[in-house]
Amino acid sequence: MPIARVALPVAAAGAFDYWIPEGAPVQRGSVVRVALGPRRMIGVVSEIVAESHVPHGKLQTLADIADVPPLPDDVMALAAFVATYYQEPPGQALALAVPPLTSGKARTTHRAGSAAAAAATNVAATVAFNAEQQAAIAAIDTAANEGFAPFLLFGVTGSGKTDVYMAAAQRAIARGGQVLLLVPEINLTPQLTQRLDAALPGVPIALLHSGLTPAARRAHWIAAATGQARLVVGTRMAIFAPLPDLQLVIVDEEQDSSFKQQENIRYHARDAAVWRAHHRGVPIVLGSATPSLETWLHVREHRYRRLDLRERADTRAALPTIRLVENRAARDMDGIGAEMRAAIALRLARQEQSLIFVNRRGFSPSLNCASCGWDAQCPRCSARLTVHREPPSLRCHHCGHIERLPSACPTCGNVDLLPLGYGTQRLERALAAAFPQARIARVDRDSTRARGAFAAVRDKVAANELDILVGTQMLAKGHDFPRLTLVGVLGADNALYSADFRATERLGALLMQVAGRAGRAGLAGEVVVQTDFATHPVYAAVRSHDYEHLAATLLAERKAAALPPFTHVALLAAEAHERAVVDGFLAAAHASAQKFVAAAHPEVEVFAPVSALLARRAGFERAQIAVQSERRAALQRFLADWHTALADARGQRRVRWAIDVDPAGFG
Repeated sequence: MPIARVALPVAAAGAFDYWIPEGAPVQRGSVVRVALGPRRMIGVVSEIVAESHVPHGKLQTLADIADVPPLPDDVMALAAFVATYYQEPPGQALALAVPPLTSGKARTTHRAGSAAAAAATNVAATVAFNAEQQAAIAAIDTAANEGFAPFLLFGVTGSGKTDVYMAAAQRAIARGGQVLLLVPEINLTPQLTQRLDAALPGVPIALLHSGLTPAARRAHWIAAATGQARLVVGTRMAIFAPLPDLQLVIVDEEQDSSFKQQENIRYHARDAAVWRAHHRGVPIVLGSATPSLETWLHVREHRYRRLDLRERADTRAALPTIRLVENRAARDMDGIGAEMRAAIALRLARQEQSLIFVNRRGFSPSLNCASCGWDAQCPRCSARLTVHREPPSLRCHHCGHIERLPSACPTCGNVDLLPLGYGTQRLERALAAAFPQARIARVDRDSTRARGAFAAVRDKVAANELDILVGTQMLAKGHDFPRLTLVGVLGADNALYSADFRATERLGALLMQVAGRAGRAGLAGEVVVQTDFATHPVYAAVRSHDYEHLAATLLAERKAAALPPFTHVALLAAEAHERAVVDGFLAAAHASAQKFVAAAHPEVEVFAPVSALLARRAGFERAQIAVQSERRAALQRFLADWHTALADARGQRRVRWAIDVDPAGFG
């Protein structure tokens, strides 16, 4: 009998040999169930072999073959790339490509009719493209005959990037191809798929994101794998979807940090998408009004082609005016200054809508005693507890710890405890007091936990049943509200105090994205930003809508400081319940790294161990080592050697550790 080598999502290599039952339809990529000791596990057949290094008498037989199509070669290759580049076990990388194997049926978004015939209903029939949009669509369409071609679709907010995506997708589908469209947030998919439904009537669409039930996700995955779905829309997990006829990949809001997986397999879906497009020889479009500096550098060095959309697609719409106002004015009302209140009142009088943005949920970020200086700290994290009013509690936004609001200071007994700062709940209350007749809705992670809650708010905005939205970055991108003419921004200065070298880049992108929600139709838009640093370069760039200048300035700073994207970085992050255990593990890891550098990797620089920015989380002490090199290949060779040494290190089982390649931050 032939032998299947099965990759399992366990530590180390995770590949084990099993007998294939006679006549069983097993091939490379087959999803199977096997026994591993007392456990039953799901794995993927990585190869079929004639002989095994395990004695035949000890080999077990495959327990079952899952009723899903085998993973195709290009998905197997993508998983192998992710495992190698991100220093992860192959079985765990392959597990990302396996759909839920739950039983049950779920309806997909498939609509009747031939995909090719439906695609012939050109998007242009309902959209009047301007010259820049037409040029972008033509360039992407032409590239279909050239193989791999990476594009940056650089368009101001409201410039019609989604219309370009739909037109490019329509043409690829009309040629008999499939299209993969990645979006950063689950909340963006319903509104986007509604637009796609209208623009591509009859084209079968599959959705892939964690908000689906397992049965629904499995059904959509199979639709993609069999070629029934011609357009696949999803979050980062969708990059592993099997697509036999893939002709075009699109990544919307490519700069968004949500594309970087922060736990388990720490891959970046945007970068994996570029690799997959290159491997399949198809065009890829990265769209953004505020591209990442990594992508911007690729454009500057002519590795990516830039397609510009400089004007808003709606000819009635202009970019909003930006006003920078004093942050700590004497007449503030729970953080909302007089100028912002006046701007809101003006919109209410005009029956227009306002969005008040603050990137902090809860009522207040801290609770303080004015008498002795005590503040509420999380017992499990090196972080303050956030005050919540709905329901009244103190909560840690890092580990989920919850406790009751104290009636008095636990140190001195003072009953005059002060909530310092403001979050979405506090602003909602303040706005309700200032504008009692206004219809107000809060949009953050707390208020949208229930299924359909966010969609309900979005529908109310579209129906003009709300006057003021108070929200976090959930509202910053991708949403199109025609009557929203004012965006007020509070708390933006907090990012300027961050120790993260990416903080200014993210602030600039976030401000330009949230500003882009204003004035997207025929009504003039305005953005009011409360700040103490009106002359800071990031605010100057936002005020002039000049992301190019901001990107050039930040790239010059990064180059001078030898920071990404001019160097390539990896972090060894470690955590344990005892600080001494973490310190001992990292000291040994640092010593071994220095030996490898001295012996064979002189192009790699190793830094000394330091505490993480959040030094304690959920009861674990946390620290890290950073390594970097100007050459990606040199860093990869070093990491392969170092990872092997770490896996064999004495005492490493007492520590939870991981290598994070191209980290999004230094957590």
